[in-house]
Amino acid sequence: MSSEPIDAATTPGSRALARLAAFSAGLRFEDLPDAVVAKTQVHLLDTLGAALAGTRSREFALVAGVIEPRPTGSARIWGLGRAASAREAALVNGVAAHVFELDDTGGCDHSGAVVVPAVFAAAEGRMVSGRDLLAAIVVGYEVGRRLLEASGGYDRHNGAGWHSTGTCGAVGAAAAVARLWGLDAAETAHAMTIATSFASGLWAFIHDGAQTKKIHAGRAAEGGVLAAELARAGLTGPSRVFDEVWGGFFRSFDHAEGDVSRFTADLGDVFKIMRVSLKPYAACRGVHSAIDAVGDVLADTGRAGAEITWIGVKASPFLVDMCGKPDVEPLAAAQMSLPLAVALRIVHGEAGLSSYAEAKRRDPRVRALLDAIDVSVDPTQAALDEPALTIRFADGATFERMVPRASGSPERPMPSTAIEAKFAELAGLALPADGVAEVARLVADLPRLADVAPLAARLAVGNPPAEPFR
Repeated sequence: MSSEPIDAATTPGSRALARLAAFSAGLRFEDLPDAVVAKTQVHLLDTLGAALAGTRSREFALVAGVIEPRPTGSARIWGLGRAASAREAALVNGVAAHVFELDDTGGCDHSGAVVVPAVFAAAEGRMVSGRDLLAAIVVGYEVGRRLLEASGGYDRHNGAGWHSTGTCGAVGAAAAVARLWGLDAAETAHAMTIATSFASGLWAFIHDGAQTKKIHAGRAAEGGVLAAELARAGLTGPSRVFDEVWGGFFRSFDHAEGDVSRFTADLGDVFKIMRVSLKPYAACRGVHSAIDAVGDVLADTGRAGAEITWIGVKASPFLVDMCGKPDVEPLAAAQMSLPLAVALRIVHGEAGLSSYAEAKRRDPRVRALLDAIDVSVDPTQAALDEPALTIRFADGATFERMVPRASGSPERPMPSTAIEAKFAELAGLALPADGVAEVARLVADLPRLADVAPLAARLAVGNPPAEPFR
């Protein structure tokens, strides 16, 4: 059923929406530069690795546990193979992708954990080519990021208390599913605007390490699938939701005027997925530069981490509020802590998922080092500035370091060997070795796959662990 078109001639918001929706609905794989295709495959593989590891989390087990068992369904829950509706699968798989803080960042923010579960859930039960899957993923990254930029960027939108993964991500997921299903431009616009009513996710979790952050990506993926389903059925969304009106997206979420020109700036020339970063460390992206700073100083000086006696960290008020506490428990709070991330890197030599295991977090050496890490506010720093570290060694030698772009960013990319090793380690927590290799092979071969069903089937294999990672 075709929906009535959004009136593209009425208001600035509806005009910008119509252009972005038309672009999203019409994007073909053949329109994508080779570099965009290659990066999309990298981020898809990375997201699948994070999600497969996430099936070993407590949060995944809890959310999957509330899904009613069914003998058949249109989609499957990764790592379990249980039948589910597309919306249920998007929810649970989205939780898995985001739960261990290993998913990519710099899109909506965590675009991979929202878009990939949504399009895979929407693809199951129908023949979808690898090319169409990749084009839909690009659309999801594009729309989610452009909405965040129109909202004033990460610092303004998230600073207002909204987790952009859940708010902007829902709209990106809706556009991605609409593209996958071949909805026209009008239906795509309605899917995007319907999704604004499903946009949610509060930063209140930061104060006590609540597990709610872990469900934001899944809820956005679920909302995106539902929005596309409703638009396909003929339901209409609010045509002026991106205008400066009462109840509009920008006024409601950001208490400010939006810049809808960001919807279409360089559209088709600059693909937003190209700015997205991978995460080599199992922690909030805000702490990655600090981890790099420690590693760089140790590498440059040839000194051992055990020789460090004190670290001073100066960071923006925004970052200190978000990541400044030396939390070790619970895991959700630990992964947001800058002091803990630095201490784990020094004591255990890395800050990947294994270093966040309960026994390693509680290592007495980590506790002692946390007492020697001072985090203070630098009021001259802008919200998203990277922290500056001063590192003192036992002989009194002191080094200062600020890493402007963290490992995994486009400016400091992870080597392909590191990307492959991260995927193998994480996917190996849920799949046998031959399954890990097969998923990697199928992702690499996506542009030539007539149907992505074999990849979806591989992701569904697995059994829940006797004891979840904690």
